[in-house]
Amino acid sequence: MILLVLMVLVFPSFCMQDEEPKPASRDHECVCEGRSCASGDRCVGQQCFSSLTLSDGAPVYQKGCFKVYEQGRMTCKTPPSPDQIVECCQGHLCNRNVTVELPARAGDGQSYSVTTLAVVIVAPVIVLVVLSGIAILAFRRIHQNKMERLTARDAEYGTIDGLIASNVGDSTLADLLDHTCTSGSGSGLPFLVQRTVARQITLNECVGKGRYGEVWRGQWQGENVAVKIFSSRDEKSWFRETEIYNTVLLRHKNILGFIASDMTSRNSSTQLWLITHFHEMGSLYDYLQQSTLDAAGCLRMALSIASGLAHLHVEIFGTQGKPAIAHRDLKSKNVLVSKNGQCCIADLGLAVMHFQDTNELDVGNNPKVGTKRYMAPEVLDDSIQMECFESFKRVDIWAFGLVLWEIARRTVSNGIVEDYKPPFHDAVPSDPSFEDMRKVVCTDQQRPVIPNRWFSDATLTSIAKLMKECWYQNPSARLTALRIRKTLTKIDNSLDKIKADC
Repeated sequence: MILLVLMVLVFPSFCMQDEEPKPASRDHECVCEGRSCASGDRCVGQQCFSSLTLSDGAPVYQKGCFKVYEQGRMTCKTPPSPDQIVECCQGHLCNRNVTVELPARAGDGQSYSVTTLAVVIVAPVIVLVVLSGIAILAFRRIHQNKMERLTARDAEYGTIDGLIASNVGDSTLADLLDHTCTSGSGSGLPFLVQRTVARQITLNECVGKGRYGEVWRGQWQGENVAVKIFSSRDEKSWFRETEIYNTVLLRHKNILGFIASDMTSRNSSTQLWLITHFHEMGSLYDYLQQSTLDAAGCLRMALSIASGLAHLHVEIFGTQGKPAIAHRDLKSKNVLVSKNGQCCIADLGLAVMHFQDTNELDVGNNPKVGTKRYMAPEVLDDSIQMECFESFKRVDIWAFGLVLWEIARRTVSNGIVEDYKPPFHDAVPSDPSFEDMRKVVCTDQQRPVIPNRWFSDATLTSIAKLMKECWYQNPSARLTALRIRKTLTKIDNSLDKIKADC
């Protein structure tokens, strides 16, 4: 009886703590200070904050706002540590006069006698042990009662087979992302949590190198993650990719999942980290050199890339929306292959954003222009309308047509398949110049060769027609990503119907 009274008194308090209602959405103007304030000294969000973080021993003060309630809630509830502290408030410019200080480290404050310290340490332990014992007894009693009822029910109705229970352990990476992100492969983790995750990652092996830097397979709490380490000369690409992932809600199964971004110091040098989901199959470029595809696999890859590109290009309106985005450097090396045979688009370092309500075009400040082999005619002859966002989307469509050609070449039909070759392999050197590409694409108006064998296969014939509609010299005549996705879906459905008839 005493146990039941204790249960009634103790457990309701826990339940009440867990159920915290989400307040009504209301934005406040906040003071914005620090490196996250690119647009001025004010920002608008649901909560204001002031933070202090030790970076290489130097204090870094920041002020700003959380635009998404879940981000603010998680970060504001993070207890202060000797290295960082954040204080939140709600109200107009409520963080203007808020100054935060790091909590005193152990040994900095008042010294206590050994007896006092022993009492302070031992007393809570004893109380915790007693309460734990009471809770265990109570749970055992409850469990015993449930088992007795189940036994009695089984005796009356018979045993129920097929029930499967799964353990609930420590949070996985997917759990953490699901609970801290509203939508979007996108926005990743809150800024302060990102830095914590980055410092807990162990680098295991280098899986790729390029002009941008290196990609490593790392581990965080037993899960594989990809760590892209940018070289110092590519800082603008790192900053741009971080900016897009942190400010835009992009989560989509065909866009590389973003986890965190951090600037860290290792071996006396500064490293720029971008942490994403890990795909052990590697890039589409590497995959196609080692593997061939059947018609179904070809369509699966093509449709997944088209779906990711369509999601990038479309603008989603609303508080949980996203601007329209053009990739600007789509190629097989920037597409990753998942275990299920689908692909996801990676590397947003050159992306541009467009906001339709204000007609604002955000092109960033990265001077790089992309990969010459995949450049559209209007980019090569400098006739592209840089002030028009549609122009950038049409450049992506040209590049998608070339990637589609790479996939189709490695698709087997009638027992025949071509070796992997990059686009225009027979017309330009291995590292073509602007002049090489301009002559082939603009002056001679050449396109990748379509093998004759494709026209004896219904799927490859349809794909050949589709890629040609991505390669029109006139950019406005090219298909949209949405139309490409619908056409590929129709081809895929036709293939399924043929299989079903057989």
